[in-house]
Amino acid sequence: MLRDILIEPFGVQLYESKHHAGDRIEEHHHQVYQLIYTLEGTGQIRLNGKEYQLVHDHLTFITPLTPHAIVSDHKLTVLVLAFDQRVINSTNQKLFEKSLFESKFIGLNPFNSSEIRQLLRTMLYEQSNHSLHQEIALKIYLSQLLLLISRGEKNWETKDANTLRADRLRDYIDSHYYDWIHAEDLASRLGISTRHMNTIFKETYNMTPIQYLTEVRVGLAKKMLVETDKDIASICFEVGFESISTFYRAFKNITAISPNKYRTNQKHS
Repeated sequence: MLRDILIEPFGVQLYESKHHAGDRIEEHHHQVYQLIYTLEGTGQIRLNGKEYQLVHDHLTFITPLTPHAIVSDHKLTVLVLAFDQRVINSTNQKLFEKSLFESKFIGLNPFNSSEIRQLLRTMLYEQSNHSLHQEIALKIYLSQLLLLISRGEKNWETKDANTLRADRLRDYIDSHYYDWIHAEDLASRLGISTRHMNTIFKETYNMTPIQYLTEVRVGLAKKMLVETDKDIASICFEVGFESISTFYRAFKNITAISPNKYRTNQKHS
């Protein structure tokens, strides 16, 4: 059964959908894409004949004309992001060709889910506040959301919980080294103490997450010092250090020489 979703005037619409315990939405399909994000409660979604558990912080991505049905166990509240081909530009078209070409149920890790929640909040704000930039803002945030989902679909091998946490933490640092990152924030996203986070990370990588972050930043800085003519202040900023003094101290701790000396030595060798 075809059900219409109003997504005018820009081809994107974000709305809340509430369901009481025992509510059932019979199998249907739409002519648009949907992202269903579970805010609270539990239930099941049947997608292409397979059943998945709807729980907090999980996403369902549904392509046009895909049959799906929902049953609510308890009070179930979801955010539905609907969009059509109008918002798929030449850049994110590649995401649909390589990753988002089929409907799927996506379990998010703690880092991706935090960013996705913030993007959804931002889109709700933009949607409710009309401005000259509303259309382009919604499209930009949707593109960011789709990129996060595509990147977050890494197929993790079967590992114990602590190793899996360490791997996800490393993966997050590798792709967010330029952010303002604190150990306490990383631990809170994992839902564990800073001490426990440091312990499980050291068991896998023989260093703390912040030590790993520093090594990643210094490693990138070394590459940029050799391969570019960028000013050291620019390199410091680009790799995530907040001050030149912090950058110099971290660089010398790892390489035993200053960034200037490193650049000179490498160019003469």
